[in-house]
Amino acid sequence: MTEPSIFTRILTGEIPAEIIGETDRLFALRDIAPQAPVHLLVIPKTADYRDVTELAAGDAGLLAELIAFAKELAAQHTPDGDFRLVFNTGANAGQTVFHVHAHVLGGGLTEKSVGA
Repeated sequence: MTEPSIFTRILTGEIPAEIIGETDRLFALRDIAPQAPVHLLVIPKTADYRDVTELAAGDAGLLAELIAFAKELAAQHTPDGDFRLVFNTGANAGQTVFHVHAHVLGGGLTEKSVGA
């Protein structure tokens, strides 16, 4: 049996974090190493999917909910509602937590966020 991900541990209260939004199947928090003025994480409450490809194949409805929730959060937390939605898939693509999650980036692009 694998250990629970950091996101599962946050959701169960084992690791403290400020949850900034929540639905029945999703929750959101601020990224601890932001890459843009607004950098949020949208995370399914289920740990059944390691990455977005597994989520798309296993529960397309939850993926659609995640995207809609990301849009709501961007409308609440960015000055103009514009945002970038990023899923890292695989270690070589920068994924470090293998519990699917989306990065919501907004609030203006910086050199850091565009990789300049």
